[in-house]
Amino acid sequence: MVKQSPFLLNHLQSNYVNKDMQRILLITLSFAAFYLLLACKKQTIPAAYVPPPVNNGVYKNYLALGDSYTIGQSVMAQERFPAQTISILSKDSIIFYVPEYIAVTGWTTGNLINAINTSPPSKTNYDFVTLLIGVNNQYQSRSQAEYATEFTELLNTAIQYAGNSVKRVAVLSIPDWGVTPFANGRDRALIALQIDSFNVINKQIALAKGVNYIDITASSRMATNDPALVATDGLHPSGKEYEKWAKLLTVIMKSAL
Repeated sequence: MVKQSPFLLNHLQSNYVNKDMQRILLITLSFAAFYLLLACKKQTIPAAYVPPPVNNGVYKNYLALGDSYTIGQSVMAQERFPAQTISILSKDSIIFYVPEYIAVTGWTTGNLINAINTSPPSKTNYDFVTLLIGVNNQYQSRSQAEYATEFTELLNTAIQYAGNSVKRVAVLSIPDWGVTPFANGRDRALIALQIDSFNVINKQIALAKGVNYIDITASSRMATNDPALVATDGLHPSGKEYEKWAKLLTVIMKSAL
C-alpha cells in the first residue's frame, strides 16, 4: 500500500472544503437574491393596495346637516351613513370628496340653525345636501310648533346650499330611539307616538317643498329584534343600520346626479 503524504492529503481535503464552501456560498447568495426580489416587489405594490376609482376629473361635494345620527355617534367615521353613501356611489364612478358635516350629538333644530349662522358651510353650492334633525326636540320636550318653524328654516337653507335644486336635497325621518336598550324603563309607546308626530311635520314640510323624503323610522324599529342594529352605547344606530340608510339614499342621489 502506498501512503499519501500529509501535504497531499491536506491539499485534497482543502479542495473539498473549498468546493463545499463554494456550494454553500452560492446557495446563500441565491436565497438572498430571492428575498431581495420579493422585498422590492412588496415596496412597489403594497399588499393592501387598492386601485383608486375612476374619477374623470370631477369630484362632487356633499353637505350633511343634523345631529348624532348624521355625525355617527359611537361608530367609526367610515360607518356614518353619508360616508357609506359616497363609498357605494364611487363604485359607479360618482366620486365625492369626504362629506362636510355640520352635526353634533344633542343638537336640536335651534342648535343647528345657530351653528350654520355662526360657522356657515365652507361652500355656497353643494351637489347634494341631507337634513336629519328633530330627535332632540322630542327628547327635550320642545314644542312641535317650534319644530315646524325651525325645520322649515333649515330646509330652506338646505335647498339654498344645493343650488336651489330640490332634487339635490333629501330629508331623512327621525329614527325611534325608544326601541334601544337606553330606553329601558321608559314609556316606549309614548316615545314612538311622539317620534311619529314629529315625522308627520318634517314629511309634510319636505313634500310641500318638493325635496326627497326617506323614511328610516321603520328600519330603526327593527332593532327591537336585532341588537346588531344598535351601536355599543346602547342608543345610537350601528354601522349595519346606517348601511341600510345609505343604500336608500344612494338610489336618490344617483337619480339626482
